[in-house]
Amino acid sequence: MIVHIVMFEFKEENKVANLQKAKKMLDALVEKIPTLLSMEVGLDFMGSERSCDLVLTTTFDDKDGLSTYATHPAHVEVVGFIKEVTQLAKVVDYEK
Repeated sequence: MIVHIVMFEFKEENKVANLQKAKKMLDALVEKIPTLLSMEVGLDFMGSERSCDLVLTTTFDDKDGLSTYATHPAHVEVVGFIKEVTQLAKVVDYEK
C-alpha cells in the first residue's frame, strides 16, 4: 500500500474561503478516481507557528495507482486551484 501525504500553507488572501473550496474539491476526488482507495482532508485548528493549514492523506494499492491519481484530469484541476492559493506545499510518499 502507498500512502501519499501533502501539507499546505495557504496565502492569507481569502484564506478561509479557499480552504473550504480546496477541501470540497479534494473530497470529490474519491468518487472520480478509481485508484484512490481512501482520502482524508484535515483543516488545522491550532494556528501555531509550526502549523500548516491543510493536510491531505491518501492511499493507493501501488505506485501505479498513485501515478494514475497524479495525472487524472480531476486531480490536475484541483492542483491548479491549490497552486494559485497556497504559498507552501510539502509531501511525503511511503510504502506501508
